[in-house]
Amino acid sequence: MGDRQHYYTLDEAISTVGFGKFQVFALFFSGIGYLSDALEISLLSFIGPALRSEWSLSHTQESLITTAVFIGMFFGAFFWGYISDAYGRKIGIRCVSTIVLGGGLLSAFSPNYTLLLILRVMVGFGVSGAHVFVSWFLEFIPSYNRGVWMLVMSGSWILGELLEVSLAWIIMPRFGWRWLLVISSFPALMAFLISGFIPESPRYLFMKGRTQETSLFLEKIAAINGKEIPANSLVLDHQPDTENSPSEESHLLSLQNKANDLKTCLQITRQLFSSSLLKTTLLLWTLNFVYTFNYYGIQLMISSLSSQNDCGVANTLVGDNDNSLYINTLITCLAEVPGLFVATILVDWFGRKICMELLSLLTVISILPLFAIQNGTLISALLISARMFMSALFSTLIVYAEEVYPTPVRATGTGLMNAVGRLGGMLCPLVAVGLVRGCHLTLAATFFGVLIVISGVCILLFPFETKGRELTDIVRKTANSD
Repeated sequence: MGDRQHYYTLDEAISTVGFGKFQVFALFFSGIGYLSDALEISLLSFIGPALRSEWSLSHTQESLITTAVFIGMFFGAFFWGYISDAYGRKIGIRCVSTIVLGGGLLSAFSPNYTLLLILRVMVGFGVSGAHVFVSWFLEFIPSYNRGVWMLVMSGSWILGELLEVSLAWIIMPRFGWRWLLVISSFPALMAFLISGFIPESPRYLFMKGRTQETSLFLEKIAAINGKEIPANSLVLDHQPDTENSPSEESHLLSLQNKANDLKTCLQITRQLFSSSLLKTTLLLWTLNFVYTFNYYGIQLMISSLSSQNDCGVANTLVGDNDNSLYINTLITCLAEVPGLFVATILVDWFGRKICMELLSLLTVISILPLFAIQNGTLISALLISARMFMSALFSTLIVYAEEVYPTPVRATGTGLMNAVGRLGGMLCPLVAVGLVRGCHLTLAATFFGVLIVISGVCILLFPFETKGRELTDIVRKTANSD
């Protein structure tokens, strides 16, 4: 009689399993996926000038190569989120890895400009599914240190940027852009090969009603980590809420029974605009648009200032020489490391919302001196600092978005948020480059600063903090708290 079995909710089971050997593997694999996507985006800075020279492209045609990738990302972000929520994280990851690998490799053998554009749209379509790797990793991590490990995982994007700079510096002068594309696709090949052996997310399995399968899998993870969970000890982590709308949560679970794919897609998307998620969804869209716009806009300002000196501002960073592009890019990428380190400390110490507010404040502080300073080196240093904090802001926002959405719509919600952000990425060159080339540096700084202030207000409007919060309770608790 004394041997009463202890029953676990899913969150309790994941916390009991802890962060061990299996989570290290999950971190490595999701990091490889994230890194491969970073390589495909970062190489755009290096192949553009080479293609312009080899194929006699105009500046507009060169810019369209980057635009093509963003177009693919815009349409792919929501699509991969839906696939991941409707059919599983593993299927989404497998498909994303295949598209990125195929598009990246085939781009290296493009015989002409038109085919290259088509293939880069394909790469962008695949790269936009990077958030599926994040969702998959998130759903294995215990809540008590989830924020830190999510930011550690996001550090693989910075690692990918640094790796691409190094590869380009070595390969481009000696072997050309085609070999750079081939070598840069190797991490995507690794992600593709490993993806066949990864397990499905336990939260996805549990959400689909596959409780027995979830329980067996958690027992295996516990064994790998040197922990123990009693057999058949997994129970539902909440009781049906009969006072509120009885279909709010049960409707999400019933999506698996829908036969029509279009209807399923609409049902999943509609949840993002339900009374409990509408406010959060719109705030996330606003923040992602602002962060993406400012991040790429500030980077374009750095590049524009480095290539001209007709506005009374001396050329910044490294002057014109064969290695200046690689050195300048390396400096700006390395500058993101301290920002991510600061965010990693703050995110589980103060919480996601305060972390984003503090990073927003630091970004504004970096921008304010631009109203008075005319020294090129100081301007570059301030812009790089602002980019550093923007990168950390974006990473923290991803953590919050992945946590705030419930499992059945997590990838779709994050994907749609990223799609809105891509619009900011496509629009920012019109503002950043135009203002800088028109010698309107103060106006550009004002514009970016105002956007950050607006984003700070949006952060205050988020309904709750996700630090230490159980993922499966978020929808119900939000509805109850409103």
